[in-house]
Amino acid sequence: MKFVYLLTVVFGLFHRLSSNLLLPSWLSNQKSVSINRASFTDAADFGFLPTETGVKNAKALQAAVNTGGTILISKMGTYKLAGTVYIGDNTSLVFGNGVVVEKSNETGRFTHVFLNKGALERVYNHNITITGLDIRVNNVDLPMSTIYGLRGHVAFFYVKDLKIERFRCSGLVNGQFALHICTFEDLLINDVIITGKKDGIHLGPGKRFRISNGVFQTGDDAIALVPGDWVSANPEFGNLEDGIIENCSDIPDDYLEGAFSKIVASAWVDWKPGIKVKHGDAVVSNGRIYRVVAALDNRVYKSGTQPNFEKGMMVLDSINWLMFQKDTIHTAVVKNVVFRDIFLYSQRVPFQLMSYSNKWSHSYYPGAPLPIQGPLSFENVTMFSENKKALVSITTPINVLNVRNASLKNNWIDFGHAADYAVYPKTYVSFANCQFHSSGLYTLITNRSKGKQIVVKTTGSIETGDNFSANVVPGQGNIQVESDLTGLKKQAK
Repeated sequence: MKFVYLLTVVFGLFHRLSSNLLLPSWLSNQKSVSINRASFTDAADFGFLPTETGVKNAKALQAAVNTGGTILISKMGTYKLAGTVYIGDNTSLVFGNGVVVEKSNETGRFTHVFLNKGALERVYNHNITITGLDIRVNNVDLPMSTIYGLRGHVAFFYVKDLKIERFRCSGLVNGQFALHICTFEDLLINDVIITGKKDGIHLGPGKRFRISNGVFQTGDDAIALVPGDWVSANPEFGNLEDGIIENCSDIPDDYLEGAFSKIVASAWVDWKPGIKVKHGDAVVSNGRIYRVVAALDNRVYKSGTQPNFEKGMMVLDSINWLMFQKDTIHTAVVKNVVFRDIFLYSQRVPFQLMSYSNKWSHSYYPGAPLPIQGPLSFENVTMFSENKKALVSITTPINVLNVRNASLKNNWIDFGHAADYAVYPKTYVSFANCQFHSSGLYTLITNRSKGKQIVVKTTGSIETGDNFSANVVPGQGNIQVESDLTGLKKQAK
């Protein structure tokens, strides 16, 4: 009888507590918090329901989000959504387990599921959190609409203090990215699973970021760090700096291009009479940056009329100019970024430090300041596949590259040469406490850049393959080596 009485007391207490909502501690600055219904907004009260159409759900969720604070979507089910929901300051969206948001083509294709309100006027929004969002693309893909170059199903442009956690996105097709975030400060992305044919996480310029605990099965780049990307793939230039990417896996897809992480730098010049430009080229003119939006045919245009308009696009001398941003910077680079605990199963070059020189984009305009990237660090990177490709391929200027505690097979560092550069600056490469599992002759560094100078040091190396012997291929450059690897010990070139 005492046991039955105890159970009665416990269940009575539980019943009283269940009339309130007990949120997890990560939604509070305190260890735990118990709040009543008045402290949050239930989106169902506004008509956001699994049984409604995508049109009605878009209106209902927008009305709920407009209240600010914490908005909950707790009823399990698939919610159709037929339009963009705009998020303002001090807003948290919490999606419960079993809640799925499915893009719906009821009124035509649309781009963003969520977009911050300030993006439309390039005004910062602050303190936004999205937790538990699970998106099914459902073939509803429109690469761009309201903002040229902003392509995420979930997109933020001009945002500070943004957190995205327990995010899922499936069914990416070849137009839109899952997450696209540009011009930001203080970004946390944690616990993501993204599958499909396009980029998983696509970052433009920003400061201070961490991407943790991700699984990616993407045909294109899993994580793109691209502050100097195509004109149609980011709405602004700038540096991307001070970041950590950790505990992430790259899983093979049946369609592969791109990289686990693409890292792109760009640089451009001031406009002057007679300057020759192609699609994607940028110029600085009267305190603004303008870019060329033209056909993908490698056509060269000669500019005689200086672009000076304040917004939008304008055709001058048969050149379609886009007013890209108000700024006078001339370079966009990635620097001070650490990759650690990265698990590579896919058959592709996992890390590509790129400068484009093709019909889609020209990252570097000859004569511009050199866009020097780095330092970049790759720590505890493990190659699981028999991927006989470079670990890192490089066609941008980089100052320092560190590889620590990596487990490598037939993988190396490859230095190439993008067509628009004359000569690259010196690069320092460090391998520390790495395991080399290749047998026979192993190439550590290859160079295909004329005049390139590379300084390489290896320490604490472990060789596991039979008859292992390392070498470097300097090409028409110079590689200085200080190494503990067999074949490279005391070698200097």
